[in-house]
Amino acid sequence: MTCKILTIVGARPQFIKAAAVSREILKHPGRLEEVMVHTGQHYDPNMSQVFFDELEIPAPKYNLEVSGGGHGAMTGRMLEGIEQILLDEKPDWVLIYGDTNSTLAGALAAAKLHIPVAHVEAGLRSFNMRMPEEVNRILADRVSTLLLCPTEVAVENLAKEGITHGVDNVGDVMYDVALYYRDRARNSSQILKTLNLPEKGFALATCHRAENTDSPERLNEILGALSSIAAQLPVVLPLHPRTRKLISDHKLEHLLQELTIVEPLAFLDMVALEQAAKVILTDSGGVQKEAFFYQVPCITMRDETEWVETVALGWNHIVGASKTRILEAFAQLSNGQQNDLSAPYGSGNASHLIIRHLMKEA
Repeated sequence: MTCKILTIVGARPQFIKAAAVSREILKHPGRLEEVMVHTGQHYDPNMSQVFFDELEIPAPKYNLEVSGGGHGAMTGRMLEGIEQILLDEKPDWVLIYGDTNSTLAGALAAAKLHIPVAHVEAGLRSFNMRMPEEVNRILADRVSTLLLCPTEVAVENLAKEGITHGVDNVGDVMYDVALYYRDRARNSSQILKTLNLPEKGFALATCHRAENTDSPERLNEILGALSSIAAQLPVVLPLHPRTRKLISDHKLEHLLQELTIVEPLAFLDMVALEQAAKVILTDSGGVQKEAFFYQVPCITMRDETEWVETVALGWNHIVGASKTRILEAFAQLSNGQQNDLSAPYGSGNASHLIIRHLMKEA
């Protein structure tokens, strides 16, 4: 009997994680079938289609093309579309990733139709309820049957909330991805040559979270810090379409003059830059971990992080959106430091363990 898994993705980090798990699903022809649903949350071709092509993810059977609008409108349209797909496909499992509006819509639609939900990256908490991602991940965990945690801390977070059934630490699927694509990116990407960047001779930055981009004050502080760093070390900033628009809306374009601004990058180009950077500055959850996997010091421009292990081991510095604190952390990292090389995110076989759980419970 074939177990049908309906995978819901909608944002760039989810495409990357799904690539690793989809590769594992394909090892079980006849026993497992995957139906991919792309909500369309990331609509720009550079943020979406290129990932399916480059990561060899099966083409989505469905694309809801839901993008733009407020959280309520976006999630509602996704919920409506996913519900109809579930009624048509009748999957055995709905597989969701992370903490986006796509994740929440998939979890709610499946739960109300009594279809079991498997949540990859369950148990992560920032303890900041002002973040939409925090709301999404808590609600998704509450209705999930399988809670597939990346770390022991995530397991402990769920236990504190009274959730212990169906919980397992499978490790971090992003570590699977990092190991699989690390050398491929080094060998195939031409991005360092294209941008004329020396190995360990530049900083890589990303900025996209609403808490930073929606606030003119926070965005001004972050871009001001990046501009100051660029006087000492080239700073490469792949610019998310939404961030670019808000920089213009906030009239902060002058702070981009000293930076190397590029369009959102293909996955392998981004991995190549991450490995070669001297330091990474980001407000992305995924990029924090990738910096850790590639042993590159990271400055996180948020007030908290879900990936507390990276901080405890000395690789990640949480500085908020303060220009002063960002520059202080950069100065500290530029002087060099010894960091712990422990491996809290598993052994690089999270995808295998995820599929084993789904097959066992089917």
